[in-house]
Amino acid sequence: MQSKAIEENGRTTHVAVLAAGEEAVEQLGQLVRDAGVTAAQVTAVGAFERAVVGWFDREAKDYRRNPVDEQCEVLSLLGDVALGPDGTPTLHAHVVLGLADGTTRGGHLLEGHVFPTLEVVLDEPPATLRKRSHPDLGLALIDLGTG
Repeated sequence: MQSKAIEENGRTTHVAVLAAGEEAVEQLGQLVRDAGVTAAQVTAVGAFERAVVGWFDREAKDYRRNPVDEQCEVLSLLGDVALGPDGTPTLHAHVVLGLADGTTRGGHLLEGHVFPTLEVVLDEPPATLRKRSHPDLGLALIDLGTG
């Protein structure tokens, strides 16, 4: 995977290009952890040689795994990054895959084995910081507890 962070107007956008054979969920998870991304909107296009999408089963409280064992186009990949309960940045992505016969398969992206490429954009919103007045100092300082 190649990636680049672009800083502009107080926002950071990460662009990643995954190569054939890479597993998308693993690679993107590593990118957000390495970059310290704590919030982002994710979009992507490309293709997989095979994938696994999930459908959340309310009763089982788990995803039903639906394999797609053929070349498929990533027609839409949308998701987000947020801090999980353990404080680690976590990718949550949904995908619509186009098959050779024109039908689609979709769901929560559990696995995606890239071929030939996957082009991903992670757009980080600017941090919201708040200041709190400290009369004893005569200053208003950033208070991370109110952000």
